Amino acid sequence: MTLVLDALYRGRFVTFDDLRPEVDALGVLHGRIVAVGEDATSCPARVTQDLAGTVCFPGFHDAHAHTVNFGLSMGELDLSTPPVMSLPELYEAVAAHAASLPERAVVIGRGYDQNKLGGHHPERRALDEVAHGHPIWLTHTSGHMCVVNTAALERIGADLDAEIDGGRVVRDHDGEPTGLLEERAQVLAQRLALPRSVATIASAIERAHRVYLAEGITSVCDAGVAGGWIGQSPAELDGYQHARDQGMLTVRTTVMIAADVVGSMPRHVDDLATSGISAGIRSGLGDDWLRVGALKVFSDGSLIGRTCWLSHGFDDDPDNHGYPQQSPDELRRQIVEAHLAGWQVATHAIGDAAISFVLDAYEEALARRPRHDHRHRIEHCGVTTDESLERIRRLGVIPVPQGRFIGELGDGMLDALGERRAAVTYRLASFLRAGIALPGSSDRPVVDGRPLLGIADMVARRTATGRSFGAREALTCDDAMRSYTTGSAFATRTEADRGSLRVGKLADFVALGSDPRELVDPGAIASVPVHATVVGGTLAFHA
Repeated sequence: MTLVLDALYRGRFVTFDDLRPEVDALGVLHGRIVAVGEDATSCPARVTQDLAGTVCFPGFHDAHAHTVNFGLSMGELDLSTPPVMSLPELYEAVAAHAASLPERAVVIGRGYDQNKLGGHHPERRALDEVAHGHPIWLTHTSGHMCVVNTAALERIGADLDAEIDGGRVVRDHDGEPTGLLEERAQVLAQRLALPRSVATIASAIERAHRVYLAEGITSVCDAGVAGGWIGQSPAELDGYQHARDQGMLTVRTTVMIAADVVGSMPRHVDDLATSGISAGIRSGLGDDWLRVGALKVFSDGSLIGRTCWLSHGFDDDPDNHGYPQQSPDELRRQIVEAHLAGWQVATHAIGDAAISFVLDAYEEALARRPRHDHRHRIEHCGVTTDESLERIRRLGVIPVPQGRFIGELGDGMLDALGERRAAVTYRLASFLRAGIALPGSSDRPVVDGRPLLGIADMVARRTATGRSFGAREALTCDDAMRSYTTGSAFATRTEADRGSLRVGKLADFVALGSDPRELVDPGAIASVPVHATVVGGTLAFHA
């Protein structure tokens, strides 16, 4: 019996399958690749698509982004640089936006970076002068801090003198709040607009996915939903399911659940674990379109915000070592307990002290309950000493650094760390040399998350002003492309279906205007056009 394909795609396909590195055709049936090359062209097909003039690769896979936050940010006041080039311009933008809103509406802005605004955060009293009576809530580009004005504090109605474990209400010399809320203190500001409705979350996902498809992204991992200062609603996963039901979820999604939703749970003594989330949900639940991934834990804060946990102070603030997001005892218990309960654990750690601590916790967890192929992750894995790198290799941990940070945030990171520590920050090549899996990711909306832009930064390792940032950690374009495909698939436990183009895998790929690997100038990689994105054999985007 002759196999009739749903679709036949002709063109140049770079497969990232070492057995057949390039083929000239893909045959698709029921969303999967069932034939390649001559085997595909010899079959009749209901639809034939010629992609001549393009070079096709496996679809890009962002292993660490914040889809809901990105979708919401499109409707918020943009305070990134550019367009906002100074604090006076920020205040002007806030004033204009506030004047356009109905009475009592909250001014919500996102994306400012004090490193690009003269080193100063917006201040509460200055915001009061431009607020037109509105509460104001402005989130730092890192997401790890925010600024509010007096009207916002009054509406929050919180006791600002209460101690916040893993967060800080910043005060001036007179002991008055400046308006800056760091890390877990941001939950105070969330009272202004959260929780979001399921419909709002689903709409944000739909907006974000339209952008992803135009950039060649076919899979993404949302790095923390449903809890803590990072979540938009305790029902955030319901928002994802609603988007799926309504046809609004168009990019394959793995969702990390914030560890804050884990609670005490009576379990059998043989389980060792004593906690979980309702019904015992854990990593792996779901299907090809929507699945539960790792449990997301925060160990520290932001590098450009000067809150990440370092063994030595920041170069431009030597007395400041940052701090853990909760007590070390509680943090260790949370990580070990998640492992015992069967989760893949993804712990945010940027400072070298945080990374070392997290590795201690992983090692303890694995000693208590050895687990083959656990694939625990360290999100960002910023300042990584040689000692920590070797422990990452030995323990089988997956680092998830963002090469794109260097191009967009690198100048601020250099000021914070100095060149010596920058050389071991957001390492890339060293991980590959050590045989460690390396995914590609953006942390969007912290930075512009276009994969080709991130790949360009992984190759160039230069800041926005042209300063070199750990040049020895630069990748070849081929390695960077593999990070954004095969590496990310491995990090999300989806490599059986994604990351390469071979028979049996999902027919997810991107058609580019040229082969980025053939470009001499790393800067040109970011300008390679995306002509088409195919998900499950269906043309999801066409330029």
